[in-house]
Amino acid sequence: QVQLVESGGGLVQPGGSLRLSCVASGSIFSILALGWYRQTPGKERELVAAIGSNNKSHYVESVKGRFTISRDNLRKTVYLQMNNVKPEDTAVYYCTSGDFFGSTYFARYYSDQGTQVTVSS
Repeated sequence: QVQLVESGGGLVQPGGSLRLSCVASGSIFSILALGWYRQTPGKERELVAAIGSNNKSHYVESVKGRFTISRDNLRKTVYLQMNNVKPEDTAVYYCTSGDFFGSTYFARYYSDQGTQVTVSS
């Protein structure tokens, strides 16, 4: 079982930046594939970005060029740098660990609470 605790959400203006962090425990961090999902009321959870143990990353089309996922194996932390945010990025963001099958990421563990990101002026 992997435990995931994220932080860094908040209120940000359109065009601004925010960085989410997630600390993982309960497994060997360096071999984990990790990802960020987001969810808004009435919609299904959406994969935003994922990163493999080899640092290969995957992004949903709507955030390409704006968001960057990265990992620090020494700190057992995965980050989501969000730049040039838009109102449609407003959601609860969840940190996950899982697996890549080919180029497709599947989450196995989710953080319990998520962190709210609100983009508004």
